Amino acid sequence: MKPIADTAWIVDQSKSQGFDLCGVVRPEKFPELEQTSDWLARGYAGEMKYLEDPRRSDPQSAMPGIRSVIVCLLNYETGRPRSTDSLMETRDAEPRGWISRYAWGDDYHDVLRDRLDGLIVLLRQRFLEPFEARAYVDTGPVQERVLAKYAGLGWLGKNTLLLNKMLGSFFFLGVILTTLDLEPALAPNELPSPDLCGSCRQCLDACPTQAFIEPYVMDARKCISYLTIELRGNIPEELREPMGNHVFGCDICQDVCPWNRRAPIVTTEEFQPRVFPPQEEGRARAFPSPDDESLFLPRLEWLAAMNEAQFRQVFHRSPVKRTKWRGTVRNACIALGNSGVRRGTPTHLRVSALLNRLATSPEQVIAESARWALSRI
Repeated sequence: MKPIADTAWIVDQSKSQGFDLCGVVRPEKFPELEQTSDWLARGYAGEMKYLEDPRRSDPQSAMPGIRSVIVCLLNYETGRPRSTDSLMETRDAEPRGWISRYAWGDDYHDVLRDRLDGLIVLLRQRFLEPFEARAYVDTGPVQERVLAKYAGLGWLGKNTLLLNKMLGSFFFLGVILTTLDLEPALAPNELPSPDLCGSCRQCLDACPTQAFIEPYVMDARKCISYLTIELRGNIPEELREPMGNHVFGCDICQDVCPWNRRAPIVTTEEFQPRVFPPQEEGRARAFPSPDDESLFLPRLEWLAAMNEAQFRQVFHRSPVKRTKWRGTVRNACIALGNSGVRRGTPTHLRVSALLNRLATSPEQVIAESARWALSRI
């Protein structure tokens, strides 16, 4: 039987659910997937044991009877300044941290999952025969970026991320695995998007921790995103200073990428930076006012002084909850140690008092990080 030639309809319906791009691909063992075992054997995954799931190297094993994968892309570029902009220098006496822009608003897992579920509803209305469908947003045993490449949505850049010449890389990927036999977005002899990175190596050279072993290969153990999110224990001392003011994730390799210079801006409310107290309608600002706390350039003292209850309240339904309270306070301590606050200033006195209190925390990872920060300021 021929595959169902309804890919164009699926693409149109994905747009009705708010996605920017969509493609369909067969669940094959693509060359990039076969390289995973070597990457894991080198230890580059660090503590991310879930990446060792063998199903991640063979999409056919990800779901019984799978015949197609629908890959959807959602832009989250909100147009705020980049972490590498000169505007990121301290604007006041308050040391401020950097939270990756994808985590400024609501949890993207929830946002994309709702839209993928909506697309599945439309699929069931279109195709009346019984079929299975599973939606995943960084939650399934698949490598979305590889599937996206062969669904015609872009190429894998030197920073290991999917790049699209119109959208750059500030986007999320979600997939629907299904037993429907759908026509792939690319014809049998059609190649995926060409690699347009060329001789550029801005992402490689800009990485403060030198996490890229070579183009297209990352040692995740050195990546600031891994250090601030996935690593549960103490951050290796030699990597603390290069982390700078990062407290959750890192955007540097994307912020310097030329393909992101013209990335379109979206106004999706869910991805706008959270402000505390909650922002009133019509009060959108480039920076929070002195009376506000914001996830865009958050005050490090605010983050470091949080207790667990406050953390749960602020980061409810936020990606930041993944690093947990102790991880967030640990990261804020490291960032305070890198803040360069001037001795004798009121800020220095406050920060020192806060770090001295945290240095006695029963949480070893917080206490040790606070002591390191004190030694730096």
